[in-house]
Amino acid sequence: MRLRAAIASVAAVGLAIAAYLTIVHYTHSSPICTSGGCEKVQRSSYASLAGVPVALLGLLAYLGVIGSAAWRGVAAAFAGCVIALVGVAFSAYLLWAQLARIHAVCQWCLASDVVMAVLAVLCTVRLLREPG
Repeated sequence: MRLRAAIASVAAVGLAIAAYLTIVHYTHSSPICTSGGCEKVQRSSYASLAGVPVALLGLLAYLGVIGSAAWRGVAAAFAGCVIALVGVAFSAYLLWAQLARIHAVCQWCLASDVVMAVLAVLCTVRLLREPG
């Protein structure tokens, strides 16, 4: 139970970050930024996938992880683990894009990357411990 609560809590932090960036996207506003690169990253072609903002995809992923944490069982643990691992892979791709293509770094994106990596670890531990 504690592990599922930890997963949900960490995912809620990611959800807040993704919600903020989704709002920034749809209101066409500038994100609060101390790294100096947030706006450049948010306005880049990498900020959307097939016309869908990646912040919205992150928001949906975090909701999915929260949903998986609400349920017991191997299927829920597996679903959360898959979402988190795909999220880490996509985060790695976006980090590469920031460093190699955009030449700017968004602090919000980095925070989301860290949250997703922590979730991947927690969800993997949960999957390995979940009674089958």
